[in-house]
Amino acid sequence: MTDPGVPVAAAPDAPPPRVSYLVFRLERRIRACLDEALARHGVTTTEYMALSELRLRDAPSSADLARIAFVTPQAMNLVIRDLEQRGLIRRDPHPRGGRALRTRLTPKGLSTLRRCDRSLDSIEAVMLAEIDDPDRTTLAETLKLCAQALHSDTRALAPVLRPQKPPPSPWP
Repeated sequence: MTDPGVPVAAAPDAPPPRVSYLVFRLERRIRACLDEALARHGVTTTEYMALSELRLRDAPSSADLARIAFVTPQAMNLVIRDLEQRGLIRRDPHPRGGRALRTRLTPKGLSTLRRCDRSLDSIEAVMLAEIDDPDRTTLAETLKLCAQALHSDTRALAPVLRPQKPPPSPWP
């Protein structure tokens, strides 16, 4: 029986792992570390993403926050309601009226976010410990380019993402 903590050597003729596979594995590991670290602060990863975005942008909509956090608008509404009940955010009527609400961080939310940021800083420090500054910059720029390529030109992916039609049946 093999030890799950010890990597298994690849077959000598095996192709190198795909970049998308490596990114997926890294994302899963980061997510596991992040979930554990944020739980110590009473925050979920989705809540952290929403709080972080509120710090960066002036009153984004719930739909914007949902897209950024990769959740449905309904799920984000629950996250926002919970954050508001805990005093981490506040929602005020939009100055132009209507039903729209402006969501903003409270001082308590900003304080919580800063503590969470320090946990993420620690995770990134471990992850990037053996990568020098120029390579970190290159890595960040390359990952941004990859994300932009998949986000901006979804038409190029349409044939790949669309289900393939089965071949016509040879039977009448």
